[in-house]
Amino acid sequence: MADDNTKNPEMDENEEPIYVTLEYDDGTVVESEVMGVFEVNGKEYISLIPNDGSDDVYIYGYKESEEDEDDFELIDIEDDAEFEAAVLAFDAIMTETE
Repeated sequence: MADDNTKNPEMDENEEPIYVTLEYDDGTVVESEVMGVFEVNGKEYISLIPNDGSDDVYIYGYKESEEDEDDFELIDIEDDAEFEAAVLAFDAIMTETE
């Protein structure tokens, strides 16, 4: 298993959830809750739960803003091998927290 330095894999019970609004090219807007940020092979990823009634989880690349630590950028993962590694790490984290 890859080294995972996990930031906020589970929200602290007293912490307010963080929401992100995803806007797609086709005009679709999806409100999503941040599950957590995790690292795989030196890159950071973020897991999101869409607020659409499904049990889906979205995984994106993650980059914090250098100017504002509360601001971040979501990055599409276009490489299949990189995406698979991120999903495997996410699954391992979820298995550990169960």
